[in-house]
Amino acid sequence: MSRIERLMRERELRKKNKASYSNEAIDLEPRLREGDDYMEQYLKGGSSARDEWEKPDEGLFKERLLVVANRLPVSAVRTGEESWSLEVSHDEYVSALLGVKDVVVKWIGWVGVNVPDELGQRSLTKALAQKRCIPVFLDEETVHQYYNGYCKNILWPLFHYLGLPQEDRLATSGTFQSQFDGYKRANQMFADVVTFHYEEGDAVWCHNYHLMFLPKYLKEYNNNMKVVWFLHTPFPSSEIHRTLPSRSELLRAVLAADLVGFQTYDYARHFVSACTHILGVEGTLDGIEDEGRLTRVAAFPIGQDSNRFISALEAPQVKDHIKELKERFFGRKVLLGLDDLDMIKGIPQKILAFEKFLEENPVWRDKVVLLQIAIPPRTDISEYQKLTSQVHEIVGRINGRFGTLTTVPIHYLDRSIDFHALCALYAVTDIALITPLREGMNLISYEFLACQDAKRGVLILSEFAGAAQSLGAGAILVNPWNIPEVAASIYHALNMSTEEREKRYLHNFLHVTNYTAQVWAETLLSALNDTVVEAQLKIRQLPPLLPVDEAIERYGFNATLTDRVDTPNGCQGNQIREMDLKLHLDLKETLTRLCGDPKTTIIILSGSGRAILDENFGEYNMWLAAENGMFLRSTKGNWMMTMPEHLNMDWVDSIKHVFAYFTERTPQSYIEIRETSLIWNYKYADVQFGRLQARDMLQYLWTGSISNASVDVVHGDCTVEVRPFGVTKGLTIGRILGEINYCKSISAPINYVLCIGHSLGKDEDIYTIFEPEFPSRDISIPRLILSDTTNPFGSRKFGRNGSQKLTHEPDLENKQNNNNDSDINNVVENGNNRQSSPFLNKLTWNLLDLERDNYFSCAVGKTRTKARYLLPTSDDVVSLLKGLAQAS
Repeated sequence: MSRIERLMRERELRKKNKASYSNEAIDLEPRLREGDDYMEQYLKGGSSARDEWEKPDEGLFKERLLVVANRLPVSAVRTGEESWSLEVSHDEYVSALLGVKDVVVKWIGWVGVNVPDELGQRSLTKALAQKRCIPVFLDEETVHQYYNGYCKNILWPLFHYLGLPQEDRLATSGTFQSQFDGYKRANQMFADVVTFHYEEGDAVWCHNYHLMFLPKYLKEYNNNMKVVWFLHTPFPSSEIHRTLPSRSELLRAVLAADLVGFQTYDYARHFVSACTHILGVEGTLDGIEDEGRLTRVAAFPIGQDSNRFISALEAPQVKDHIKELKERFFGRKVLLGLDDLDMIKGIPQKILAFEKFLEENPVWRDKVVLLQIAIPPRTDISEYQKLTSQVHEIVGRINGRFGTLTTVPIHYLDRSIDFHALCALYAVTDIALITPLREGMNLISYEFLACQDAKRGVLILSEFAGAAQSLGAGAILVNPWNIPEVAASIYHALNMSTEEREKRYLHNFLHVTNYTAQVWAETLLSALNDTVVEAQLKIRQLPPLLPVDEAIERYGFNATLTDRVDTPNGCQGNQIREMDLKLHLDLKETLTRLCGDPKTTIIILSGSGRAILDENFGEYNMWLAAENGMFLRSTKGNWMMTMPEHLNMDWVDSIKHVFAYFTERTPQSYIEIRETSLIWNYKYADVQFGRLQARDMLQYLWTGSISNASVDVVHGDCTVEVRPFGVTKGLTIGRILGEINYCKSISAPINYVLCIGHSLGKDEDIYTIFEPEFPSRDISIPRLILSDTTNPFGSRKFGRNGSQKLTHEPDLENKQNNNNDSDINNVVENGNNRQSSPFLNKLTWNLLDLERDNYFSCAVGKTRTKARYLLPTSDDVVSLLKGLAQAS
């Protein structure tokens, strides 16, 4: 069953269960009418059974969920040495999970107060346990660096496109680095609490930008833990995010999660783009794939608990408020603005747009009123104080200009209002002005629509709010920076026909009531479970990690085969330094020791050219095979060519022209000119642009003038390579072993092979050629066509003056039995003192006596492989070789 089929089936099951669950929802209605009291009741639990943290096979619940957020949905005030006053705050997390069936939830987070003494921590933990909450105790310095510093001073402005502060402005709260260290330290403290309460099978839901490192820390504790990270704010474009000094660390920490959720598709797209450009990983339709592991990235627009507001309209307190407001504003149209007092809410722009409307429409001046409520922030920050002064000044000026002795056009409140008054205010509003400059979702618009059954008012919504993607069809979308446009929208809304208002309202009301917070939570948790299932299916198909101890233990027989590994580091490395390939410094002593073992043969089979291999390995007693085996250098000998004498290289010049064309048009791409192949490398170019250019190049090459040439076009990791047809590492290794056997006169069969590499897909046949399960244990290994050559591109005759040529044609039987090698049986050797016997040009000999347990093929840094085993990085290869050297 496919992922889509599984998710659709779960959706149908949820719809069927909804009817049976409606009776439980009805039981909640009395609590809903009591305002926020229902939160208190829910957190306490509906029964004694629900207070328990039961296992799925022991109780009522099928799944247990740990919800981790910066703040708990409970505020605490200390009233004594061991006593606390707890107040439940309205929180969309609680609201969302209120109606989710078959899930038991506990909340983990900071309680918002400093509790330095152990007695206070113990008593508060006990009190919070009654409300299903688990506290994380942060000291004042950590809160200062983590919350006030990195979260509010750096991440929040950046994610809302306000940019980073200057370093000197951080002087009072520390540097970027100190705040980042405090951020990681706080995330580790959250992780410690989670892991302490975690039980096998639990799902962990991490919320918002405060906890971007939490998925990484949790996966380090238990890689099988189900982890979802959800961002409630916008995620900026990659060009904005890349300005962050800790950009890569944050992205990789988030990618440790199984599922990454965003409010809108745009934010998800920005995240994938940032990972692609900054980390150089592969972005797919499902998310981000890195080294074979897929992190699913998707949009899950949050909803609101609409039933809570609809039911509240029937409460007596709300009806009294509605009656009072209607009498107060009789004969006037009510415009409502309800926002946090924040720089990104666009309050000054909104009020200036209302002023513009009054200027242009004097007939409406005594017929409309704007009620603007600005909810003050939790913390006292100078920027908020400046914003408050600015707004007060604008409001005073407009009221002084357009007000009268009895009325003013703007009623402005710098405080929050209670739930019943808020519902009444929504109910009497004709136009809701929701115009943030940038916001993740904005649920005020959802609450307004839920309370508008009688009024059928109009929603004017900023196109930069996440809600615009869900409610845009029924709302009037505006650019909050365009003051005349917002003013014109107010006029349009006031003069809108009843029929249009009805259509717009019903369209959005249907969305608000169907896609509630509960549906959001159910959908996200369902996607998390499905993502884990999908990952487990993929993991079963992946090779296991190399058993290093076993590989070392079985070492010490006759032959070891290793492959030079150059693991790509993404597109953000030092291009000049990385293009200058150097052997790992820690390997020099190790290689010297391994090469000195007479029972060990080391072969470096690389796609690199002869000069690079000479520079890095020339001092060692080993065999070097350059350009995927096209050139071979015997131990302490000279380079020889393994290609046919009359190989057609007429395609080279035309490919050079094609590569040069795309290099000019792709910044930071370059051409690698090798003796028998050409490579276009776009590793350091913009990742997405490089892929587009590579796609165009491949299409041209496959259909262009060389489509009939005897060449292979290989698309690798950020490379396009054109090489002679049929050249692969797997095909050449047999020929190389034949030459080694001829030179060394191997007296006993090879019974241990270690093959390690990071190969292109076309070259992965090298991992299977030594498999002992092959039908025939008798491997026919030919001698090579060996030619000393220096510049095949400059000349079509391969070989130097003075070279000696010895030729042997194999018999017909051998040709028929080994057709793959029949074209390379001519032997061309350079002019030296070596004698060649024509009778040894073809060997039919049981060269390998290899048991399955003595063969270790291993791919480095890639999981889509034919190799038996995996190693994560080249550093692991170094450690392995050191172990082999000690064993030798």
